[in-house]
Amino acid sequence: MKASPEHQTIYRNAVDVIPREELDRRLSGGESLRVKLGIDPTAPDIHLGFAVVLRELRAFQDLGHTAVLVIGDYTARVGDPSGRSKTRPILSPGQIEENTRTYLEQAYIILDRDRTEVRHNSEWLAPLTMADIIGLTRATTLARILERDDFSKRYAANDQITLTELLYPLMQAYDSVAIEADVELGGTDQLYNLLMGRQVMEYYGKRPQCVVTTPLLVGTDGKIKMSKSVGNYIGVTDPPGEMFGKVMSIPDSLMHDYYALLLDRPVPEGEPVGQKRELARSLVSKFHGEGDAAGAEKHFDAVVRREVPDDAPVVRLPEDEEIWIVDLITRAGFAGTNGEARRFIKGGAVRVGGRVVRDERLSVSSRELEGQVLQVGKRRYARLAL
Repeated sequence: MKASPEHQTIYRNAVDVIPREELDRRLSGGESLRVKLGIDPTAPDIHLGFAVVLRELRAFQDLGHTAVLVIGDYTARVGDPSGRSKTRPILSPGQIEENTRTYLEQAYIILDRDRTEVRHNSEWLAPLTMADIIGLTRATTLARILERDDFSKRYAANDQITLTELLYPLMQAYDSVAIEADVELGGTDQLYNLLMGRQVMEYYGKRPQCVVTTPLLVGTDGKIKMSKSVGNYIGVTDPPGEMFGKVMSIPDSLMHDYYALLLDRPVPEGEPVGQKRELARSLVSKFHGEGDAAGAEKHFDAVVRREVPDDAPVVRLPEDEEIWIVDLITRAGFAGTNGEARRFIKGGAVRVGGRVVRDERLSVSSRELEGQVLQVGKRRYARLAL
């Protein structure tokens, strides 16, 4: 049975739908579904990458289904090992509580507060006895756990994997048992955990949840998924001017994904700079309002015009090469050594395209740098060209 046209909105940006036929049947059958999204409050802010899956949850809400936000206040003490090459640090209860507060405030920018059920997994995980935990471990095998890419790579490299981390997928899966999830959402890096939820629900005699994954939004560096720890993020509560400037700094190659995943529309025709301006205006309007968007654009233009002297030197870059930010600074003559260039970066004195650069490992393609302005300190500027 195929889902009706109005249900197609939930598939618009989906990568994996497992099993698709089953979800189509549930949607077309008129069921009111419980749609789960788990959040481990390991940081205080939500960025646009997480907004992608929140928008997927909102699509289910708009079809009349119940959004269940599971706050991993218990699993946050373990730390999701997805995509990690080492064990995550353990957070204090105070950090978890404060992060939860800001997470929810920001999530409601996208979700309908009145149609969102919020649960904390400490409700059901904290009371588990040793016998309960041993029973939960019987739902899978060590071989199945080690199929997970993160674990298999670390095991092969003889890197540390704690037993606690091995339990994490089972703990997240048990969340689905506790709330009787019909659907669970997550990024593509969560597919293993979501499928474990199906397996564990079946073990406990529950109807297995369907799984829907969404793409991982690449960060402003154009290389890896958006992340607070990497610094390539745009926060949903970033001030309008900062949000506008960050969007203007993203590589042209990301335009399609940003328009599709955050605005549900194709990239407009025209030059990349114009497309980026429209994207920046639209995102600032979405999260702050049209008035703030207009003000942010005026501020961006005023700063660019005011700060860059007409006689700023032009630094010529080789075509189609990756340029290391430290090398760019020395190439422009703004630092005598790599060490001096690194000190400028650590001190927050380096900007490219109006955005502060804080990662001394940053490399950007020469084509992405073309037309940008390099600023070091308050008075040194250089125009970048091929």
